[in-house]
Amino acid sequence: MIAVAMSGGVDSSTAAVLLKEREEQIMGLSMQLWRNNGRCCSLDDLWDARRVVTQLGIPYYVLNLEKDFENTVVAPFVQTYLRGETPSPCILCNNYVKFHHLVEKAAGIGADRVATGHYARVKYDEALGRWLLLRGKDRNKDQSYFLFGLTQGQLSKTLFPLGEMTKPEVREIARRYGLATSEKAESQEICFVEGRSYADFVEEYAGTETRLPGPIVAESGEVVGTHAG
Repeated sequence: MIAVAMSGGVDSSTAAVLLKEREEQIMGLSMQLWRNNGRCCSLDDLWDARRVVTQLGIPYYVLNLEKDFENTVVAPFVQTYLRGETPSPCILCNNYVKFHHLVEKAAGIGADRVATGHYARVKYDEALGRWLLLRGKDRNKDQSYFLFGLTQGQLSKTLFPLGEMTKPEVREIARRYGLATSEKAESQEICFVEGRSYADFVEEYAGTETRLPGPIVAESGEVVGTHAG
């Protein structure tokens, strides 16, 4: 049995279709991560995922990981931003929330492997005696960087059905199957801050002012303007 991580988007939906085409036994798993503003596994996304699994006729489960997501991803994001450093929330989420719980919970309900809609590839190298994480065929959509922290144990249980495909090919398959998510737009922002600036989100979450105005000084020492912080 394969548990497919269903985000409610076209990629994970198509990954499920491809596995279904291979006559694999599959189930859908969605993760409820964040209920505040933003689209991170929103109720609309869960509804879209449910529509797809209903269409495919497969079992479906939702995991509530809100507390773990906030402690492991959101809070460190804010703390890193306040230190003036660059946060990497997607890497934290994949390494310590999504794949950790996906593999663990899937095993608990009878699935020995998991699959996601990431554009990446995984294969076992006999000479090295280890699993390798490889870039996806679609270099414009490649997501292997965000998965670099996956363990050997996680990689050994993970399938990436879209690894050898391009985004246009994925869209075409979704359209051919009439999936509810076939034309759904994809987000380019960090999911839990979508629609706002990072600074706005951090100020709201931390309850502190992050943007302190100051002078813009040229190398000569002349003050040439003021920045907003």
